[in-house]
Amino acid sequence: MTLSLLIAEDARDVADVIAFGARMMWPDCQVTVVGSGKEALQRFAAVQPDLVVLDVSMPPPDGFDVCRQIREISQVPILMLTVRDSTLDKVRALDLGADDYLTKPFDHLELLARLRALVRRATSPSTGAMQVTTLGDLCMDPAAREVRVRGEAIKLTSTEYRLLEELMRNAGSVLPHALLLERVWGPEYVGDSQYLKVFVRRLRRKLGCDPEHPRYIQTEWGIGYRFLAPH
Repeated sequence: MTLSLLIAEDARDVADVIAFGARMMWPDCQVTVVGSGKEALQRFAAVQPDLVVLDVSMPPPDGFDVCRQIREISQVPILMLTVRDSTLDKVRALDLGADDYLTKPFDHLELLARLRALVRRATSPSTGAMQVTTLGDLCMDPAAREVRVRGEAIKLTSTEYRLLEELMRNAGSVLPHALLLERVWGPEYVGDSQYLKVFVRRLRRKLGCDPEHPRYIQTEWGIGYRFLAPH
């Protein structure tokens, strides 16, 4: 597979480091570099990349807005970069649909590890044997990598899909935070439960659940999450 990467970063030295690392990991990688949000949206439409790296603070529209607009039309993996280390910024990025978030200055090996993890989640087959499963109004078809609610297909990012799959595979059991983070994101994410909180919220929203009375994904406070199987 020839990977296509779009880098939207107005600091050229940072963009060059990302591009160099991507080509080291994937020698045939096709890299497109732009320096503004406007260019990012234009090139995204033209190139249809497999992976996107967005800087939050770039000429308008900023990375948050670009992420939001991309998510309206695509479930492509998105990694966001920023010099801001605010938890609110991180949550905002993930809530808008980003798959991951990294604060600058960053270790280039950590960046590459996160890019590899994004590609792995997007391209590797599902783990474990799971047939088409219907629980309540929810149907998951692993072969088609498709989820339907009351017969209507819903759009999930690769990370959202893997999280839902893990929960459904273990329906009725409480899965601890650390276990879910390791199985879905990887061992390097075990200590960051913020990912889980945001992605569970995103899943509930897409499944049409009342956040105050979630139908499918139950929070076990201080422990983890349980997938409920409605009758």
